[in-house]
Parts: sequence; C-alpha cells; structure tokens
Amino acid sequence: MKCVKILAVAAALFFGSFSFAEEVTSGLKSGEAIGPFNVTKVGGAEEDTVPAGKNLCYRCRNGSRPQVMVFTRSSDAKVLTLVGKLDEAITKNSEKQLRAFVNYMGESKDAASEGAKKLAESSKAKNIPFVVPNEFENGPEDYGLNAKAEITVLVANGGKVVSSFGYSKASELDLEAVAKAVETALQ
Repeated sequence: MKCVKILAVAAALFFGSFSFAEEVTSGLKSGEAIGPFNVTKVGGAEEDTVPAGKNLCYRCRNGSRPQVMVFTRSSDAKVLTLVGKLDEAITKNSEKQLRAFVNYMGESKDAASEGAKKLAESSKAKNIPFVVPNEFENGPEDYGLNAKAEITVLVANGGKVVSSFGYSKASELDLEAVAKAVETALQ
C-alpha cells in the first residue's frame, strides 16, 4: 500500500510540473441554439457579395448550414493556421455548404477592426469573412463567451452547437479537435 501512495505522490508531482493547454469554459454548449447577432464585415470573402462596412447577421445569413464561428482576440500563428484549414474545408465541402466567419474582438471597435483587417490580410483566406461583432469587447452577450478566453470556436449545424472550444491563449488551440468537430458537423 505504501508503494501505491508513493507512486500517486510521484505522479502528482511529475504531472503537476508540466503545463498543459488551458482550455476554458467559453461559449454555448453542445446542443444549444445559436442565436442571431450583428457584426460589421471588415474584409475577406469577397465573393459573398457583402461589402466591407456592412452591418449584418452572418449567423442568420448562414441559416441552418454547418458553420464555424471563431471568436478571437489574437492573430497568433495558430489562429492563422485554423483560418487556413477552415478555408480549405469550405472549398472541399462546398456541396455540404460549410460556412465559417471570424469575429475579432477588442477593447475598442477601432482596435478590433484593425485586428480583423490584419488577420484577413495575413490569412489570405478566400471563403471566410472577417467581422467585428457589434458587442466588440466580448462578443454577443447571450453566447456566454469568457472574457479570459483569447479564442473560442463554435462548430454548429442545424442551428445548434455541435462542439465548443475555449482557450485562454490562442497558441494552445487544439486544431485536431476542431477538425474532428467540423467532420462531425458535416455528417
């Protein structure tokens, strides 16, 4: 019995010394309905016929199609990678009408708009609009986004959340988990 206790203490010390990705609770939960919210388009998705500066509800425009809503305060390399993978997935799954849009948040609307513009330019995504939510500091109030989350990704289909991911740092984003959630939403 002493050996088991020693092993348990050693394991706690060993694993306690590592830094694991810090997933935080942020956003709607699986099965919850995704409600409407207005945003201002800043850039990207030139072929969607929505001009930059237009205020609209992209969630509404996407209807019940499978969609990925990214809420970010960062243009970290992981965010750029996610946007690239989503852009590819939209092209690959055009018959399933997959959609995505990136919501950039910030302390002011101007700061969020500038961040969204830079992210759109850096990503070179063709199919993804970059927007600033009207509630620019923390996104739509009824979405339950955590102010401490640097990135939240909601994957939805049929107007309901399939999966929700929140991370205190964008660099800790689990791209593989998001990809699997998108695959699930497309089935």
